[in-house]
Amino acid sequence: MGEADDGALYDEYEESEESVDAIIARIEHKAPQMERLLRLSRNSEALKVALEDPPTRTKDERCKSANWILVHQALMACKDVDALFATLDPEYYDILMKYVYRGLATGDRTTCDQCLRIHEKLTDRAGMGCIMRAIADTWNVV
Repeated sequence: MGEADDGALYDEYEESEESVDAIIARIEHKAPQMERLLRLSRNSEALKVALEDPPTRTKDERCKSANWILVHQALMACKDVDALFATLDPEYYDILMKYVYRGLATGDRTTCDQCLRIHEKLTDRAGMGCIMRAIADTWNVV
């Protein structure tokens, strides 16, 4: 694929972006379900809800931040990281790793400590490939 082809691919990506309002509405729709699961101490299920359908195909930071808030709530509620991975489906591993790196980038000590615990267990579970996919994927950033 030449440079001209890359530009066409990028333009197609731009045009296929969902509206910001639609993405925010989707995130707001899943928030009450996730919060209910957290109140019931069903943290793994709450994390799954937060990780489902992330706003990866938009550049709008409002969308990314809105979903990060949900994921952050779920991550911080997980007291037993081992139990989290006992029930978390492997399909969520790569997107979770991206959010772990976003959490580490906050610089907040409590968030970073939790993200490091999750990173260790996630790497044990998913392997080094999960790290590489999370770092190398520039299209689907959270």
